[in-house]
Amino acid sequence: MNVLVLNAGSSTLKFQVIRTDMTLMRSDSDERLAKGMIDRIGGEALVDIEAAGSPPRRTATTIRDHRAAVETSLRLVEEMAGVGLRGIDAVGHRVVHGGERFTRSVLIDDVVEKEIEEMIDLAPLHNPHNLKGIRAVREVLGRDLPQVAVFDTAFHQTLPDYAYLYAIPYSLYRRYRVRRYGFHGTSHRYVAYRYRKLTGTTREATRLITLHLGNGCSACAITGGDSQDTSMGFTPLEGLVMGTRSGDLDPAILDYIAGKEGMALHEVEALLNKQSGLLGISGLTNDMRELVAEAQEHDDRRARLAIEIFCYRTRKYIGAYLAAIGGADAIVFTGGIGENGADIRSRIAHGLEWMGLSLDDAKNGRTVGGAEGRISTDDSRLHAWVIPTNEELLIARDTVRIITGEEPRY
Repeated sequence: MNVLVLNAGSSTLKFQVIRTDMTLMRSDSDERLAKGMIDRIGGEALVDIEAAGSPPRRTATTIRDHRAAVETSLRLVEEMAGVGLRGIDAVGHRVVHGGERFTRSVLIDDVVEKEIEEMIDLAPLHNPHNLKGIRAVREVLGRDLPQVAVFDTAFHQTLPDYAYLYAIPYSLYRRYRVRRYGFHGTSHRYVAYRYRKLTGTTREATRLITLHLGNGCSACAITGGDSQDTSMGFTPLEGLVMGTRSGDLDPAILDYIAGKEGMALHEVEALLNKQSGLLGISGLTNDMRELVAEAQEHDDRRARLAIEIFCYRTRKYIGAYLAAIGGADAIVFTGGIGENGADIRSRIAHGLEWMGLSLDDAKNGRTVGGAEGRISTDDSRLHAWVIPTNEELLIARDTVRIITGEEPRY
């Protein structure tokens, strides 16, 4: 089956076409036929696409809305990968927020679509655009083509109540469902699955701390294959230091900044989401690669400080989660920084030797650019792995399982 995987943002559309079925899944022989991204929807858009056997292509064209973006992506997929409209068997969508309602990926019908819409209050920056992608596919490919929603929050619905509840009046949870939801669930779920495949570990015996480190960052504690705790909370703002997000802070700071700066609460929230994190500390950039270069070449103090705070906060979460779940067998790094930042991985692991973690410098240095493998020494009690994430593959597999009547594997 050819599955079109879509991740629709406010002005972006990321797409992949993946060929998979139950036989290919069992042998890990799924095939990515094409991938691409359309940026700046609503004006002069940049369109990038690559397909097997063809050189990457970048063009600029006017794309007025998400429907036009879907039409453009399908036209390019047909040109470069030979998969036309009739060659698409199903569509899988990344949907950010499923609330407490969706604990698994689901086939999209009118009821599901309405429930995703009702959760816009919980994810106003994401769910409306995810819905645009769903509706655009229906308009372009018709109502009869199966569409599946795969939720970022679903993997974390196994959190126990003492992990997902905040110490605020319980009535606020009862009335408004204010709680920890967690995000990046598809990524954490994929690398946990891949770790099991690489090590021959059963799902029930899986004990991991997974670190998704990119422009957005989150940690997850996994036991028995289930998420037990995660660093992002009611929104993706909580937890680790990120590219432009602050992560954990004293909530009284919001009112204090608002008063001192004459800002409205929503303006302070925007500052914490878009002007903080690595960018806010360094005053330079949210790109870790650029910060490392500045620190190395120019000994920039604030670049060094941003890196140090990022690594320190991540190390703190590792320690907290090891305590929370009574130890783990491995730490897994993923995401853009986690997969490519050998120096950052080394900095995070430094000081964890007493826990039994010791990195092999040679292996750590080689495991970049999409490589996967163990980067700890053979005698480490706590191992470290680098496993590139592949959320799109998991979305494609869930899509196939659901439309063939098999329960998605969490």
